[in-house]
Amino acid sequence: MIQEWLDSYQPSNRSETEQVLREVMQSVALAGLHRGKFFEKAAFYGGTALRIFHGLDRFSEDLDFTLMTEQSDFDLTPYLDSVQREFDSLGLPVAVQIKAKSKKSKVDSAFLKSDTLLGEILLQRNIQHSLTGPLPSIKIKIEVDKEPPTDLLTEQMLLLRPYSLYIRCLTKPHLFAGKVHALLFRDWGQRVKGRDWYDLEWFVQRNVHLSAEQVRLRSQKSGDWENSGMSMDVIRNLLLAKADSLTMVRVIEDVVRFVKNPTKLEIWSPAYFKQLIQKIQPHE
Repeated sequence: MIQEWLDSYQPSNRSETEQVLREVMQSVALAGLHRGKFFEKAAFYGGTALRIFHGLDRFSEDLDFTLMTEQSDFDLTPYLDSVQREFDSLGLPVAVQIKAKSKKSKVDSAFLKSDTLLGEILLQRNIQHSLTGPLPSIKIKIEVDKEPPTDLLTEQMLLLRPYSLYIRCLTKPHLFAGKVHALLFRDWGQRVKGRDWYDLEWFVQRNVHLSAEQVRLRSQKSGDWENSGMSMDVIRNLLLAKADSLTMVRVIEDVVRFVKNPTKLEIWSPAYFKQLIQKIQPHE
């Protein structure tokens, strides 16, 4: 099964090969969480959810989840045990580690970490590659939002590998809302998350409508918006102001290593994103 899975990828360079191994780890982790009944309480969202279930054409690093209802005492540990067992059952050497907290947080975090042996095992199973030297350790962060907004809408999405199962995911209008909230209020200091802008482009190109109500609920929950209302006009104006402040070199530097065809980024400019923003339609 693993060999057939890897044969379906055709990475052409070292970076793409690393991303293939990352995606194998992500899917096995989802299967482990499913086996541990994690999705009875939680849903999958973020860039990796878009890539795995909706065909987002960029690679993604982390696994982001949200509880369906607020649970400040939620403990991720038992579900990580299930993830570890899933990797062990496939003979894939991966360590699952909870992230120690220095202070109280509304997010629980953990890491999946491979060693070079994982790369050797998988690459020996007929994956096509052109590499010199061992692959580095691959690290994937798992994050769970324990204090989600209310009224989340989800759907069951079919995952075919490592075996057929359903994963609860946020619907596309709510995935879009999460991305817009990140664009507006994610605290990255001087860093710019070009991947967020890439995803906004993807949503608009596919005419995914935005849940403005979810943007409002998320923004109030995060403490970034105190007013009671947040209309589409308000959201557009906030996004337009963000687009005006972009330094495109930094935006492209962040995302280019995750994209197979960098020529797609040649059109990018603040003016281009402002036109995309004007095309966002509300979800009724």
